[in-house]
Amino acid sequence: MRAAVRLAMTVTVTVGAAVVIGAAGPALASDDGPPLSVPAAALDAALECTDGGAELDPVLLIPGTGLTPGPNFDWNYEPLFLAQDRAYCTVELPFAATGDIQVAAEYVVHALRAMGPGTDVVGYSQGGMIGRWALKYWPDTRDLVDDLVGLAPSNHGTLDADVLCAGGPCAPAIHQQALTAEFIDTLNTGPETVAGVDYTVAYTLFDEVVVPNAVPPASSPLRGGEGEIANIAVQQVCPGHVAEHLTLGTFDPVAAAIALDALDTDGPADRTRIDPAVCRVPFMPGVDPLTFPTDLARFGAAVGTGIATAPLVPAEPPLAAYAR
Repeated sequence: MRAAVRLAMTVTVTVGAAVVIGAAGPALASDDGPPLSVPAAALDAALECTDGGAELDPVLLIPGTGLTPGPNFDWNYEPLFLAQDRAYCTVELPFAATGDIQVAAEYVVHALRAMGPGTDVVGYSQGGMIGRWALKYWPDTRDLVDDLVGLAPSNHGTLDADVLCAGGPCAPAIHQQALTAEFIDTLNTGPETVAGVDYTVAYTLFDEVVVPNAVPPASSPLRGGEGEIANIAVQQVCPGHVAEHLTLGTFDPVAAAIALDALDTDGPADRTRIDPAVCRVPFMPGVDPLTFPTDLARFGAAVGTGIATAPLVPAEPPLAAYAR
């Protein structure tokens, strides 16, 4: 963890309100990567932040496919960070993160630029992978990110998407997360990580959405590059731990312990630092046991609605010109 940096001065931060960006717009220099195609007003509206103390780096929370930030994070990581007095922002991706991931990545780029240097990122599923696309094609963001933490990220795609999309039209983001997708191939061509960023991947051997993760070559773990990397299966911390894809990004205490170790220490997470007592608790900090059944049901309903109402296209969106 670098020295704590507050949100950039161009951001007006209020609890529960959309941030106002003072200098939003397309990239102005070639080193910043391609200009952003999404209107600045849409980028601004998608980013919401809360203030916090100066002791901890702010965190950007990125939801998974079919989700908006609320049902993904407002009953787990958000209350945890509020209790820690840790500033955080959430970014809402188009079509509940089912649209073209290349477009969604622009929202992440904008969020990182608004938050400024010393930002940590915690993303779930697609949200744990999309930051890598931003870092790959918008080089200026590399100096803004300290830690990138993926919770069951789809770093190398999933066989589930290949099977699902073989039967007909699919959401753009599902096409793009197939094992055979051109998007996934392009994302992982060349170094998978960049220097100066610490990468932590928390995943489970029992993942039923990001497949395969139980046998090599597993999808979630990263495979080299210049960044510091820690790939940690929750079963390496707690042998026999039963966690699947949905629990890993919501209430799993082991995944949260891995994420917090990455956020609170120099470098990526180290599983040997994690207290084995975490193996004996049912929920991560921040989860209210009394409202847990309702919160989990709301999460599940949001995923179902997000997938059911996603735009459908017959094939994977073409690669953007900058990625070709």
